[in-house]
Amino acid sequence: MSTNTEQVYEEVAKERTGLSDILRRFFDSDLWFSFCHSPVAIVSMVVSIVIVLSAVFAPWIAPTNPFDLAQIDLLDSEIPPVWLADGDPRFLLGTDDQGRDIFSTILYGSRISLLVGFASVVFAMAIGIPLGLISGYYGGHVDSVIMRIADVQLSFPAILIAFLIDGVARGILPREVHDEMALYVLVFAIGISGWVQYARTVRGSTMVEKNKEYVQAARVIGIRRGTILVRHILPNVLGPVLVIATIHLALAIITEATLSFLGVGVPVTSPSLGTLIRVGYDFLFSGVWWITIMPGVALIILVLAINLVGDWLRDALNPKLR
Repeated sequence: MSTNTEQVYEEVAKERTGLSDILRRFFDSDLWFSFCHSPVAIVSMVVSIVIVLSAVFAPWIAPTNPFDLAQIDLLDSEIPPVWLADGDPRFLLGTDDQGRDIFSTILYGSRISLLVGFASVVFAMAIGIPLGLISGYYGGHVDSVIMRIADVQLSFPAILIAFLIDGVARGILPREVHDEMALYVLVFAIGISGWVQYARTVRGSTMVEKNKEYVQAARVIGIRRGTILVRHILPNVLGPVLVIATIHLALAIITEATLSFLGVGVPVTSPSLGTLIRVGYDFLFSGVWWITIMPGVALIILVLAINLVGDWLRDALNPKLR
């Protein structure tokens, strides 16, 4: 066996050993112990994973594609859920006014809601974390400018900021282009209104970490500030960020649903849970309650599960509660 081949095998063995060590340390950690001894966290995590996987694999799980006109029959409109007297076994949660299967529309609508939620959180983190690191590490005028901008933004509700951004986009972009860009505008509007929480949290943690001995030692040996921020300080401030991100995900989904319900969201051709609730609201008092109630219940379950996971994660990462 050649020397190069032996080196390759050694590197692969090291990678496997490193991965196994990481997994072993995780399963031996207080975080995993806390998770295993929290029934609420386990159930919430399972529900969240099931909903996310159901949304991702909606084309294979959903009985029909609610946006394929060839699979929709108007004669099947307003059929109640299967457990009611006039229910049809083909439609578990009933159908809407267009004959679309409610269960299928919820699965497809959850994809949009989750996509907007995750993308908004990532966008907010991409802005807030670097600004928080810079503000907390450098201090002085840089810190003052960033924090004053954050204070100004906190004086405006997130919904109002999203309305403002959407209004500007509608005024600048043609209607056809706006419909195509509606998802990106929504992600930008929700994400830009949430970066302040990340920046403030990371700033506070950075101000504590930068005075510790390991950071001072890195300065003494001549490591650049950018390297110190990314390699040394950032990994030690991610705990609170994960908690905020989990809770912010639920808030972003709620914000998207609110905006879509008010008509400022994704177009009807690719509706989210909020759009489905708005469409069904017109039929709420006409006896066809399931059109809006079923997507509403799905939204509540999704947000509640994510919030409970966030609450557990907040307590598990709090050293004072260990």
